[in-house]
Amino acid sequence: MQDVLDRPVTQVAEVPVNKDKGKLKKILIICSKGKLEDVYAALVMANGALMEGLEAKMFFTFFGLEAITKKHADHLHTATVGNPAFMPAMPTMVAGLPGFEAFASYMMQKEMDKLDMPHVTEFIQMIEAGGGEIYACKLAAEMFHLKKEDLLDEVKGIITVGDMYALAEGEGTQIIFI
Repeated sequence: MQDVLDRPVTQVAEVPVNKDKGKLKKILIICSKGKLEDVYAALVMANGALMEGLEAKMFFTFFGLEAITKKHADHLHTATVGNPAFMPAMPTMVAGLPGFEAFASYMMQKEMDKLDMPHVTEFIQMIEAGGGEIYACKLAAEMFHLKKEDLLDEVKGIITVGDMYALAEGEGTQIIFI
């Protein structure tokens, strides 16, 4: 074995390089949660992808649908109960007190306002204006009795999971699930 390691390499194989192969071109973000911190994570990532010149498509399903409904989009809350990252020194009992989630959500929104972060509906408008596409899950919409008119105008359509996978077609696509 040692003599193999000591021998010099006599020929180096040339490997053709395709500079576009493996290059990220498109992001498909699936948002299944409706809490403020989850929805903002999806929106920030989609917006960031657009800013980097990537295609960005968003698919909202189950409780994530709240982020794209006219009724709830700008009234999302942050999770306090069962969220170990939320004020780690705080006992779960305090996080579950009546009104605490609303207070925490207000405080979080206030901090985001200081950073000049757009509200959910404005963020969605920015994503659409930047060329991003936003879709709702057909199964979840039916389950929650939502129609197209219940959703923000920027929602391009209510589609099936198969349609969502078709959005991911093509080399260089990354799917992110939140």
